Amino acid sequence: MIKRIGHTAYTVANMEESLTFYCDYLGFEKLFELNNPEGEPWIVYVKVCEGQFIELFYGGEKRNPTDESTIGYQHLCLEVDDMNKLVTDLKAKGVTLDVEPQQGLDKNYQCWVKDPDGNRIEFMELHPESPQVKG
Repeated sequence: MIKRIGHTAYTVANMEESLTFYCDYLGFEKLFELNNPEGEPWIVYVKVCEGQFIELFYGGEKRNPTDESTIGYQHLCLEVDDMNKLVTDLKAKGVTLDVEPQQGLDKNYQCWVKDPDGNRIEFMELHPESPQVKG
């Protein structure tokens, strides 16, 4: 059912410094950017290796550690083969979805849950036309 870790995501305070670290220092590749519906910079995708990525979100600030917009951990993404089967299985086990399956701005299908400690987990089924697949 679950194929692998698709990406990990971090909210960063300074995108250029983060890109220098991940791309220039670690040797990863800046693959593409996504803008939010208002056209503002939102996410930069960094390719670690074939099919695995780091998402860097703009706008991190050091605030309350429980605030989701703080610098650091954003979410864990697990890539899945079949979103509908996964959702059926999760619900049969009593798992409540935070976000029902929907198509994201990158064309992939996603749904969301939280673990018992409130950590966000995204399940993602890649769309053949998504920038992750084409990259």
